[in-house]
Amino acid sequence: MSASLLRRGLELLEAPGRRKAPPGLQQGRDGPRAAGAARRRKAAPEPRRNKATVKGRVVKSAIEEYHKKKAVNHLRANLQYMLKGRFVANKTITEQVLAQNRGRKAKDQPPKKAAKKKPEGTVFTEEDFRKFEREYFGRP
Repeated sequence: MSASLLRRGLELLEAPGRRKAPPGLQQGRDGPRAAGAARRRKAAPEPRRNKATVKGRVVKSAIEEYHKKKAVNHLRANLQYMLKGRFVANKTITEQVLAQNRGRKAKDQPPKKAAKKKPEGTVFTEEDFRKFEREYFGRP
């Protein structure tokens, strides 16, 4: 154990009335470092409040901090705001804006719309099939 820890332990075990010895009974140290040691002892006789902390600081609850920083879902409010307005932009203008914001890469381009093909009907009718059957198979 170091001497300073031993000294602190003894100070804690001291009787409450006998805190410090009178100045005349204290032993003085002679030597080149005596003045510095005396100043150090005089400067910090008791533990003090930490001055690095903010004055009047209140310890906050971790739950309150979590609720404050938790993400809030604004979907309902945003939908009400959007549905309130009745102004609808022109379709050509919206297409222009989308085209401006679109990148030049192939993955950013919208898929090409294929022209709808009409379903091709058969050229032959049922009567044509029956006629072919009669001629080919020889059935009436």
